[in-house]
Amino acid sequence: MTSSAAPFSYEVLHQCPHTKARVGRFHTPHGVVDTPRFMPVGTAATVKGISIDQLRSTGAQMVLSNTFHLHLQPGEAVVAAAGGLHRFMGWHAPMLTDSGGFQVFSLASLNAISELGVTFKSPRDGLVVELTPERVMAIQNSLGADVAMAFDQCPPYPASHADVQEATERTHRWLERCVAAHNCANQALFGIVQGGCYEDLRKESARVVAGFDLPGVAIGGVSVGEPALAMHEVVRWVTPLLPLHKPRYLMGVGTLPEMAQAVAEGVDLFDCVLPTRLGRHGAALVGGERWNLKNARFRNDHSPLDSTCPCPTCQQHSRAYLHHLIKSDEILGLTLLSLHNLSQLLRFTNAMAMAIRDGCFAEHFAPWEPGSAAAHTW
Repeated sequence: MTSSAAPFSYEVLHQCPHTKARVGRFHTPHGVVDTPRFMPVGTAATVKGISIDQLRSTGAQMVLSNTFHLHLQPGEAVVAAAGGLHRFMGWHAPMLTDSGGFQVFSLASLNAISELGVTFKSPRDGLVVELTPERVMAIQNSLGADVAMAFDQCPPYPASHADVQEATERTHRWLERCVAAHNCANQALFGIVQGGCYEDLRKESARVVAGFDLPGVAIGGVSVGEPALAMHEVVRWVTPLLPLHKPRYLMGVGTLPEMAQAVAEGVDLFDCVLPTRLGRHGAALVGGERWNLKNARFRNDHSPLDSTCPCPTCQQHSRAYLHHLIKSDEILGLTLLSLHNLSQLLRFTNAMAMAIRDGCFAEHFAPWEPGSAAAHTW
C-alpha cells in the first residue's frame, strides 16, 4: 500500500539534543513550509476578518480551507473555474484542505454514517449531501490545494473502546479508498491516525496509516473534549511510530502549551481556529495569557498591546484604542485582535524553531518568562 507525490518532500534540518523536537522544511508546488509551523484556518477560503496582505504580514506560510464548507458554498466547480483555490482567494503560497471528516463529528446530529460514507443534512438549506472517500478526493482535486486530507471518521469523546475501534477501522478502509481515488500528482494526500484515547487503537492506527507511505501523516481525533493530558498521551503514543522524514500534523491544536509539548514529541504542523475566534470575542493572546480587551482596566492604557510583538496591531495601536473598538462593536477591533493572535502563534512556532536550532528548547517552552534560556527567541 504505497502512494508517492514527486513534488513533495520533507527534510529534517536540526534536531533538539534534549527532546524529539526537530526543525524541518516541507517542499510543495507552491513553496516551502518551515517547521514547526502554525497554519491559520481559512475555512471558507478566507481567514475570518483578515485580508491576504494582513495574512502575509503574520508570517503565515500555509493556510487551511475546508472541503465540506466549500462544497456547500460556493461549490468546487466555481473554485475550479477560477483557477483553483489559490487563485480564487488570492493566496499563492501552500494550502491544505481538510476532508470534512471533522464535520462527521461536529455535525453528528445532522448525519448518518455507513460503510459507503456519510450522508449530511446541509446546515445551510437542509438538502441532503453525501460524502464518500471517492467524492471527497474529487472535491479536493477540484479545489487544487497542495495537500488533501483523507476522509476519516472522528469518534467523539468519551466513547467506548468498541465504538472507537469501529470508527478507527472504518477510517483505515476509507483511507485505502482515498488512496485508490486520489490521482493528482501536484497534490499530496495525508492519512489521518485515529483511535481516541485508547493506546492500543492509537498505536495500531499509526502503524496502518504509516504503512501507506503517504507524503505526510496527521494525528486526528484530538481537541474534541478530552483532557489536555490525554492529548499529550496520544501524541506520545503515536509519534514514535510515524516515519521520520515525513511531516507530522496535529489537527485542531493551537494552544501554546499543547503545541510546545507536541513539538517536543516530534510534531511539525498545527492548525486551529482559536486565534481568530478569540479575536472575534475581544480577546488577545499576550505571552502565555488571554486578555479580555473589554475589561475596563484597558480604557486609559495607552501602551501597546504587547511591546515585544512586531505585528501591525502592536506597532500602531494602543490597548485603549483596541478597548474602544471592541466596546464600540467596531469590526476593525476584531480584525486587529485576530491579526495579533495569528501573529502570536506564528511567532511562537518561529521561536520554537530558533530554540531547537540553538539547543535551548524545552517541553515547557515559554520564552517570555523572566530568566528563560530561550528569551532571545522571543
